[in-house]
Amino acid sequence: MDVKEAAERLPRWEARTEVPLFAASVLFLACYAVLVLAQRADALLRDVALALALATWVVFAADYAIRLVLSGQGLRFPRSHWLDTLVLVLPLLRPLRMVKVYSAVQQRRARPRLSLQARVMAYASLSAVLLGFAAALAVYSSERSAPDATIRTFGDSVWWAAATLSTVGYGDVAPVTGLGRLIAVGLMACGIALLGAVTGAFSSWVLDVFTRGDENGPPGSR
Repeated sequence: MDVKEAAERLPRWEARTEVPLFAASVLFLACYAVLVLAQRADALLRDVALALALATWVVFAADYAIRLVLSGQGLRFPRSHWLDTLVLVLPLLRPLRMVKVYSAVQQRRARPRLSLQARVMAYASLSAVLLGFAAALAVYSSERSAPDATIRTFGDSVWWAAATLSTVGYGDVAPVTGLGRLIAVGLMACGIALLGAVTGAFSSWVLDVFTRGDENGPPGSR
């Protein structure tokens, strides 16, 4: 496969698969939630959730392998698509691919329904919610049985995730395990990036509103 053909086939494949893969990522997150929260549930339910989680990961791995082949980059693909590689290793990070999902949706429509600022705010907010929920599940799973842990319930974990994503950081609850703190560092970095995207888009929208108002002038000036 030559470079030109790869450049044409890879975007087509990504445009067709990003939305179904995002649905699969939501299913993966739901299955993971069952495994973490439904400790006392029927064994069959947990087995089904585990099987579905593994099946969705296999789908992610197959998609990664196909895109690696279509790219024609060989071993350079993991470096040039580092986010895809990271998401394959840690499927709970798939909400970070919301920008790719938006690009795939845009290729199916002639015109966007929302302004650029509104789209950035919507997708960044959705990414933050899904990522915060995934982090809350992961931290609760690692912290609930740890000695001297302050995160004892899933509610505590959700509260911690919200405070961390918003960069408020009350400090009333915090992870004490190594894995929990590692997740916290990642969530802090993502929180700053997502919050910056939302506030930047909102500021840009406000400036556009005032700019259009100045161009139109006050009522009766024309």
